[in-house]
Amino acid sequence: MASASLQRLPVQMLGDLVSPRALERILQDAAQARGSTLDTLDPAMLEDILKREVFKRLQLSVPAPLAKKRVSEVLNELMKTTQERQLPSPVVSSLGGLEDGARRFTLYFDWPETQRLRGVLSVARQEEKEGRDISALVLEGQNLIEVMDRRLQEGLVEQGQDLAELRATFTRVQGMGGKEVRRLETLIGQIDEAQSQGTLLPGEVERARNITFNLRKLLESSVVQAVQNVDTAEIPTSATILDPDAQARVLALEQAHAAQQLGTLEREFAPLMQARPDLRAQHDALRGLQHGNQLTADTVENWREQLKFERETVLGEQRSRLAQLETALAGAVSGADMRIALDSARHLLDMGSLATDELQELSAMHESLQAGVNAQSQLAAQRELLDIERSARNVLGASAELAPLLAQARAELAQGREADVAALWNLLERRMGAAAQEREDFDARADRVVQEYDTVRSLAGETTQKLGRLADTLRAQRRLGRMSAQARERYEQTLLDAEALLAEAHAEYRAAQEVTATFGQDALSGLLDVFDFEEATDTSLLAAAPTPSADPFAALGTLPAAPVTPPATAPAPAPTLSASALFDTLLSSIGTPAAPAPAPAPAEPAGFPAAFSLPQVPTPDSEAVTTWLFQHGQIHHGPHEPAAQAMLALLTQASALGLQRLDMNDATHVWSARSSAPGEWRLGRAVTWTALDERVGPWLDTGEN
Repeated sequence: MASASLQRLPVQMLGDLVSPRALERILQDAAQARGSTLDTLDPAMLEDILKREVFKRLQLSVPAPLAKKRVSEVLNELMKTTQERQLPSPVVSSLGGLEDGARRFTLYFDWPETQRLRGVLSVARQEEKEGRDISALVLEGQNLIEVMDRRLQEGLVEQGQDLAELRATFTRVQGMGGKEVRRLETLIGQIDEAQSQGTLLPGEVERARNITFNLRKLLESSVVQAVQNVDTAEIPTSATILDPDAQARVLALEQAHAAQQLGTLEREFAPLMQARPDLRAQHDALRGLQHGNQLTADTVENWREQLKFERETVLGEQRSRLAQLETALAGAVSGADMRIALDSARHLLDMGSLATDELQELSAMHESLQAGVNAQSQLAAQRELLDIERSARNVLGASAELAPLLAQARAELAQGREADVAALWNLLERRMGAAAQEREDFDARADRVVQEYDTVRSLAGETTQKLGRLADTLRAQRRLGRMSAQARERYEQTLLDAEALLAEAHAEYRAAQEVTATFGQDALSGLLDVFDFEEATDTSLLAAAPTPSADPFAALGTLPAAPVTPPATAPAPAPTLSASALFDTLLSSIGTPAAPAPAPAPAEPAGFPAAFSLPQVPTPDSEAVTTWLFQHGQIHHGPHEPAAQAMLALLTQASALGLQRLDMNDATHVWSARSSAPGEWRLGRAVTWTALDERVGPWLDTGEN
């Protein structure tokens, strides 16, 4: 059984580059050429096969450096497995082991793989009682468990990203109070606990998203400032808000929520869109509206209702088709494959899930039985075509390219002719090779984002906070092994979002550096040092490379070691200060506040620092006064100049202290800031306090002119 587990290792780790069927044939032929079999294959012989036959075969679909890297990874795992005398994970070596592995996924009974595994276990138990060989059934069960484990890990990464966003939103709406905020807190706690236990809670995540959407609309529209009880406030929409700035913010929230809902529909109704290409085309058209910021909640909800109706229609058709096939196959000798397909189809349809693959497999069996003398060969070809179709779903773009070719191959089989299955595998493997190269590029981009995030993470503001959350997601996505097409698409989108935020963060960092010169060398850096709360980061995404003496792939040459960036020195923990002490430090970093005066003083007070003297301006009405409105870490009004970016960072930290008013002055200007709502600051700048008070004092105090 150990040999059986060893031969599965290359299939598990290289199955995204070459089809598993092709790898098994390569291993089998190479073992026979060495006078052995797959069952008696030892580690040394497998190592030689990997370095020769497998490496040569990989170069047909991927560049040699990538092929060498991937074979080296298999060899390292082979060496580890041999030394530790344990099987690679996940490994199921018996029927009992299959049952143990299946228990991990009992919560996900609506997954097609779960129902298929249930059928495999049922048939395997019966076959074992009758003394038949169940190795093929155990192998299929292992493959199903691997697929479900990959699906679970991908789901946990996505759920972790959702959890981080929910927590970030909760900190913004927590001060609103009310039962919805408490309900959100409860849901976040449930999701957090499930995440720590490796369990998916899609229903709770969806409910939490809807609550945060409504709470954020209340917050962004400023409705929360005008009501005593948030729970009784009417949820605003972009159509009911009169203020242009608030309307734009709520509209952006609505479009983002609609896009999120559209993605949820795509996952929920993926089997339906697979069975109905016309619905897939309609869904892609809606995604086009999303990219053009024209998607609305009503459009998504109408689409949801249409998909529900179409699913019921297809379910009825498939139930009728299953009844026909059961009647047609009733007199046939039912093998294990037929019983598994029938059992899986029945349970899926009874649960309201589609059974497209199972019905296709049963139809192929029926056609093969009608073929007579060529029944077995035709059935094998039909199964191989179905394997190609299933494998193509995990390779972006492969399904669309292979669909007409698969239809043509099935038509040829129906006419009694042979289909060129090898050509289809070759086309798929070329796609798989391109996808593997793209994955390497994605990983390199993820490493760059995570490493460069450390250079800007000391900045305050929403941009850096969002970038930090995306960096955490990239770390998790980077650690995933083989990816489904959906997970790969999410990986790419995370990279695009993170790279855009990284560019913004670099711009803000440069602006902060410029402001340091404006306010003095110690102004901004001193402030950031005070509030530099230490965060845990993990930029070592790759395991340490093996030493040359331990490299089992030396016959092919040593792989170039990836450059290792020495870890940045962790910042010292922030000093423990009271709120008043922090406030004093904050003011001293920017400048000592001056007492308001009704008119410019003819002389400076004794002991007043000369560097902060107030210029005498005889006509306050003629002075230039600049104002800004900051909301949730963004400049919503006022010039986007470096000084404003620095003040935004300062006021973000002031909000964390619960401060509501700041008065400051530097060598050339006086500054005053007021906050009357969470996340919102009004800031004014003038040459003298008199001009500032007379020109914009009422607006600073109340927000009204």
